[in-house]
Parts: sequence; C-alpha cells; structure tokens
Amino acid sequence: MCSIQLSYGRARRLPLPRIARQRNRHHKHAMIEGAQGPAQVAARDVSGGHFRYYDFIMAAFVAILLLSNVLGAGKVAQVWLPGIGFWPFGAGILFFPLSYVIGDVLTEVYGYARARRVIWAGTGAVLFMAFMSWVVVMLPPAPSWGNQGAYETIFGQVPRIVLASVCAFWAGEFVNSYVLARMKLWTQGRMLWARTIGSTFAGQAIDSLIFYPLAFLGAVGWTTELVLQVLFTQWALKVGWEVLLTPATYAIVGFLKRREGVDVYDEGTDFTPFATRV
Repeated sequence: MCSIQLSYGRARRLPLPRIARQRNRHHKHAMIEGAQGPAQVAARDVSGGHFRYYDFIMAAFVAILLLSNVLGAGKVAQVWLPGIGFWPFGAGILFFPLSYVIGDVLTEVYGYARARRVIWAGTGAVLFMAFMSWVVVMLPPAPSWGNQGAYETIFGQVPRIVLASVCAFWAGEFVNSYVLARMKLWTQGRMLWARTIGSTFAGQAIDSLIFYPLAFLGAVGWTTELVLQVLFTQWALKVGWEVLLTPATYAIVGFLKRREGVDVYDEGTDFTPFATRV
C-alpha cells in the first residue's frame, strides 16, 4: 500500500489504497486530484501530515462549543407552535448542534484520529472555562461594584450540571465520530447524508441520555416525566437541525476535500478515544 505525501495540504498523484481501489471498480476512472476529485486514502497514510484548513475547523468547533455553553445554556426561550402554543426550549440548541455538524465534517474529511484530537481539545476547553468561571465568580467583589448577583446568574454553574455537560459532550461526540467513520467504510464513501444524519442520531441520543438524567433527575422542580419530555424534545430538535443543515454539510465537505486534495477512510484505524496522536 502506497502512502500519500502531503505538501501544504495538497496530495500528490500516487496509487490509491485498497479501500479506494475497491470503490473504483465501479468507476471508469480513479478519484485522484487533478482528474475527478480528491485522492481516496487510508487514514494511516496521512498520519502526521499537515492539512491547510484543519486548524481553522478545530478553532471553529471549540469556539462554538464554548459560546453555546456560555451564552445559550442558561437561557430558556420559547417558540409558538401551531396547535400547541408556546413551547419552551434551551436557547443553546440554536447553535450547539453546529458543533455536531463540524464534528461530522472533521471525521468525514480528516478521519477519526483528527476528530478525536479536536474532541479532546473541546473537552479541555470546557473544563477550563468551568474552572475559570468558578474562580472569577468566587472572587469577592469590590464594594463599589454592584453586579455580583447578575454575574453569578450568568456565569455561576452548578457542579452537577457542569459534570453532566462534560460527560455528555465527550461521550456523544465520540459516538458521533465513530459511527460516521464506520458508516463511511460500510457505504464505501457513498450516501454522505445517511452518515451525517445517522451519526448525529446516535451521538445526540447518547448525549441526551447522559446529560438530562445526570443533570436534572431528582432535582427540585424536575419530575421524571419532565426530564424525559425535555430529553426527547432536545434530541429530536438536534437531529432535525442536522437534517436541515445537510446541504451546508455537503458544501463544506466538498470544498474541504477539493482544497485538501484527499478523502480519508478510517481503514485499520484504532478507534480508542484515549489517544491524541494523529
């Protein structure tokens, strides 16, 4: 099996790995850069390589993750649904699902190992944000500063909710990435829509099943019925967002594959979550 060499994120025209040859039996020409598209390669063949846009995608993922937790998590909004009336929802759901879209893009374009590194970066960023918020809120305010109460309302976090959020995010993202990478092998790179929606369906199920019971079950004002109602509502809305954003996902994935010059398949990948090596 021939490895592909990267230079400034572009792939040279070299023989394709086995997974690509299998698929190309059904095509007249190989999918190689400069011919019909990016070169299809196994993830291990680009291990340690440099990609032009990978760092920007990582930064976008972490930024959306942090901002969704800071700006959206604490506000309960409402929307009018015909036949139902006003329906409350967590405001963070408007933008947090974008992290799953970016997670799909990372795995689809760069492979599981690089998505794994981004997930760990996001987990570390959330933990540091929670620690920093706790320290800043706990600092005694100056007598002349009268905004401590408002500050605590916005940035004060219940440890139980923080723990639930981090655990749910970590598990859900890894399930999302694993399912997408496996489905890409099973489908031989076809039906991207099925991979992105299927992986989000599984990942968000794990996320919701961990977060809501761990954060709210048994808490004051939260009955078991309410926890289940919010759990399934949020899960359905997040998957719905993924469906609606499918055209954008296609556009971003297509652009990045063309610009990076490769289409990575996780053939022979070690899917342990406890590693950061790419």
